[in-house]
Amino acid sequence: MTVHSQLTRMGLFDARVPRYTSYPTSPQFAGGVGPNDFANWIAAVPAGSEISLYVHVPFCRRLCWFCACRTQGTVSDAPVVAYALMLHQEIALLKQHLPKGVRLSRLHWGGGTPTMLSPEAMRDLAAAIFAVAPLAEGGEFSVEIDPMEIDAARLDALVAAGMNRASIGVQDFDPQIQAAIGREQPFETTQAVAQMIRARGVTSLNADILYGLPHQTQAKIAASVAQLLELSPDRVALYGYAHVPWMSRRQQMISSDSMPTPEERLDLFEVARAQFLAAGYDELGIDHFAKPTDGMAKAARAGKLRRNFQGYTEDSAPVLIGLGASSISRFPQGYAQNASGTADHTRAIRAGQFSTHRGHAFAGDDRLRGRIIEALMCDFHISRAEILRDFEVTPEALQAMFAAADRAFPQMLDLTEAGLSIPIDSRPLTRMVARCFDAYAQTSAKHSSAV
Repeated sequence: MTVHSQLTRMGLFDARVPRYTSYPTSPQFAGGVGPNDFANWIAAVPAGSEISLYVHVPFCRRLCWFCACRTQGTVSDAPVVAYALMLHQEIALLKQHLPKGVRLSRLHWGGGTPTMLSPEAMRDLAAAIFAVAPLAEGGEFSVEIDPMEIDAARLDALVAAGMNRASIGVQDFDPQIQAAIGREQPFETTQAVAQMIRARGVTSLNADILYGLPHQTQAKIAASVAQLLELSPDRVALYGYAHVPWMSRRQQMISSDSMPTPEERLDLFEVARAQFLAAGYDELGIDHFAKPTDGMAKAARAGKLRRNFQGYTEDSAPVLIGLGASSISRFPQGYAQNASGTADHTRAIRAGQFSTHRGHAFAGDDRLRGRIIEALMCDFHISRAEILRDFEVTPEALQAMFAAADRAFPQMLDLTEAGLSIPIDSRPLTRMVARCFDAYAQTSAKHSSAV
């Protein structure tokens, strides 16, 4: 039986499952977590510890049709200026609750398009953040950069503020595909921006590329990956395009008739995967690649790869605080999400309180199941010894969980004394296997294709 036929037998090409950047996943968040919980969880951060901080800038000069992120378009800079001022108020509010001596292991500005900020606003925002929590030794300050919305002055401001990792969105370099997804971005422009970033001493460059786009063929994705490799990114995220027009209205601009089938999506992924491996990149998790010298690749080899709302990371900080509209924070106590709309979020901050409107407080076996799912997503292996050491679960109960997953995927998993593993040919099933350990009801219509 071929690998494709085995995957078909397991239902891969029909399934819709979560991406598992959290557990429970965000559709399970509810209104039981509010501003007071968020403030208390911040206050409980140990003094002198290291945390991660994420800043969401939800504005774009253009709204790409493929994107399902919470963003809003603006031609004027006025909303961006007002939002930046609000962020300063939010940072001041954070300072009131955050214990002394906290440092940042990671600072990430995402969007939207954070490079819509002016050079002065960039410098001021970074200075305000570092005045509350400076970057720790060896810490990373990364920024998502739109090659069509950046210039020398803004790059200079970011580098002067301490940016030491840049992330650029590529998606695909084929003009027909770019037109179909509302994202025109010539290779020459992207290449010039990458060179500008490198010339300023930023040695770490990330790139995102998508498979499963409209009109995408194996030849086209091979050509785009070849061009991307010319930029020599240190890390690459090879994401599957999530076509969810029932959730993202702008995706209705993309014809469903032009989309590759699930079987074709897997072939597109495998073509790109083979190119990255041939170029010497290490494969990390289900959709990332990195040069062997990169910190994430080193973490993966050491079994220390982790997963959060930005995807894969080597950051081990137990706390991730999100600032800005719709941002999600993670604490040892649970998850908290800010109000999604910029108006609602801004209104709360100006009134002197956080905008937390939903989340999830960990209970029962949430932490156990969350770690099991993370281990599958990062390492394709659940260590029986680690789980029994770190969680209050009996060997019998853990074995029953493993056996249930093994029965759900007959002859596709390896169940041994060491634990449960997903062999390489079965790894396209990883998100489906992870779902076996998800205790919450999952409605497939809310999620993207499993491949």
